[in-house]
Amino acid sequence: MMQVKDLVRVFVKGGIISPGDFLKVLLIAEKLGAQNIHFGSRQDILFAAKEKSKAILDETFQSIKTEYEINTFEYQNILSSYVALDILPGKKWLASHIYHYILNAFDYRTKLRINVVDPSQALVPLFTGQVNFIASSQENYWYVYLRFKRIQNAPWQMPLLVYTEDLVKIAKALEDNDITENDWDYKAIFEFLTENVNMNTQPVTENLILPETHFPYYEGIHRQADEKYWLGLYWRNNQYKITTLKAIIERCIETEVGKVTLTPWKSFVIKGILEKDRLGWEKLMGKFGMNLRHSALELNWHLPALDQEALDLKFYLVRELDKQDISTYGLTFTIKSSTDITLFTSVVIEKAEGENMYNLLYSKNFNPNLNEYRYYAKDVHKTVLAPLIVELSLVYYESLNEETQESPKVKSIRDNIEKELYQCIHCQTVYDAEYGDPEAAVAPGTTFNELPGDYVCPTCGGKKDGFQKLSIA
Repeated sequence: MMQVKDLVRVFVKGGIISPGDFLKVLLIAEKLGAQNIHFGSRQDILFAAKEKSKAILDETFQSIKTEYEINTFEYQNILSSYVALDILPGKKWLASHIYHYILNAFDYRTKLRINVVDPSQALVPLFTGQVNFIASSQENYWYVYLRFKRIQNAPWQMPLLVYTEDLVKIAKALEDNDITENDWDYKAIFEFLTENVNMNTQPVTENLILPETHFPYYEGIHRQADEKYWLGLYWRNNQYKITTLKAIIERCIETEVGKVTLTPWKSFVIKGILEKDRLGWEKLMGKFGMNLRHSALELNWHLPALDQEALDLKFYLVRELDKQDISTYGLTFTIKSSTDITLFTSVVIEKAEGENMYNLLYSKNFNPNLNEYRYYAKDVHKTVLAPLIVELSLVYYESLNEETQESPKVKSIRDNIEKELYQCIHCQTVYDAEYGDPEAAVAPGTTFNELPGDYVCPTCGGKKDGFQKLSIA
């Protein structure tokens, strides 16, 4: 079985790549014997090369100023939420040029996992890095969360906001001084940074607001805020045919789409499609038989790269859940087969001892950003997982506890339906207990049955027994 270490790994900084550079990656992968490429959970590109010519790889990736690895897992790709820009809610100040400025400032290979993330969106996880820069409400200032598992699993927040221009200084200082190797706690790390890094900072005046746990649907063609369109593409087995991708990327170049963006969910998004080009995109999708409407059950899974057992289990569970016509919209799932995987989903299916045996976990409040997981079931067989996930999804929906207020219009309709109205059979005058009959000294709130026996219609003088109960329905 092909392993991650056997692949060429292309670092796509922040998950952002130009169509021209993407096409070069595809062509070099094809030249080296690959038929498919894969996407990693840190927005990188992977492909298996029959001939791993370092000379060819060096020449190609130097020409597009892109780093790569062969047979190693030493360096890390920088993760960013740029992919969510213009398609999901976000900080107004965090524009495209801010992302590019930060990512370009990282002009060296980093061994640290670094995240640059807008907390308003729910597509890209916040705390899967060792150094997590999270945009604050204060323009150009960022929360800094450190997460070194040797200290503690949960992220630790620095008590200062840091200016955009100084983010790379923090990351470089941590890496240059082997923070991951030193036996320091977070307090010692913070003291080191404040004493040795010239940073523009502000005090933290408000708590970070975590995004809603509802996972967005990101597949197909959708309208952006600027009258353009974006296209989300997903292959269920994370094996993207190079021949198909070449046609897609060539279409990007022909229609002057500027960027292709990768998600952490082994998929990608094309933004900035013009109205005049939309039909051509739909025809291209049809030509290659690409499904743009996979079940929402399929889009919210994080699996280890090239783990066939995990992929088979996912297919099995998706089929079982689909048979029961169950929605898992808003939830996200990880199949955890090793200890070094960083969790960032609301539900975790963990390999247990024994063949086809698993544990089922869920995050506190179903919010994976809280980094606190609880067991829902232990040591259960594969065949029991789908019913348990159904149970767990019901627990999730019941936990949402949305507080709704009845609108005045709905209340008026409901109240009128529930009224007991009486109408005179002679002139159709209506008696409404809410208003009573002030001219006959009948106070508001007096029910029809409480009216005196000699009550008469105020319009025609008809007797009380000439009134009939009126049915609003």
